Amino acid sequence: MMRLNLVLLLGVLLSALYLVNVQYESRRVYSELDRAKSQALKLAAENERLQVEKRAQATSARIESLASSKLQMRSATPAVTTYVSYASGASVPGLPISAAGERLP
Repeated sequence: MMRLNLVLLLGVLLSALYLVNVQYESRRVYSELDRAKSQALKLAAENERLQVEKRAQATSARIESLASSKLQMRSATPAVTTYVSYASGASVPGLPISAAGERLP
């Protein structure tokens, strides 16, 4: 009987230690999950901020001002447009040619 009591006591002690270990691991994992959720919220807010900043950087007025200031580009007007005419008989790229060699409209 004494031996049975010792075996049962040892079983209770081992199960109690296992229970304590499982509760500790559960708290540790839950704490880690909470930190991960917090990190995810921070990253989502940062992503939203970067998307807004990206949209602000891509406005047409900003691109136009950068093109004129840094690249010295200017708007195309008839005064600065150069028109190229092809010599007679030369084929125009993009226009189909008939089997007889004539350009089709």
